[in-house]
Amino acid sequence: MSHPPDGPYGYGYSEPTPWASGVAVVTMVAALSAAGVYAFGAALAQIHPLVSVAVNLIAVGGAAPTAWRWRFAPVTRWVIAGLAVGVALAWIGLLLF
Repeated sequence: MSHPPDGPYGYGYSEPTPWASGVAVVTMVAALSAAGVYAFGAALAQIHPLVSVAVNLIAVGGAAPTAWRWRFAPVTRWVIAGLAVGVALAWIGLLLF
């Protein structure tokens, strides 16, 4: 497991991890992002399936570097995890339905 790098977020704090609120944030963000990505992907797939695939890949490719940099920030790590889960669920849904 990798350790957080030294950076502008003040890593090295010794507070306990807020699992209950963190999992709640992940769940809510995952649900909202899955609904949004699925709806947008389904609408684009009606135009042409390759348009849906291209737009989704471009969006994730553009957001991934920023998400990767923020993955250890105390609050945003939960949001990033929720986005990743939501996008993955939406893509699975788009492939299956």
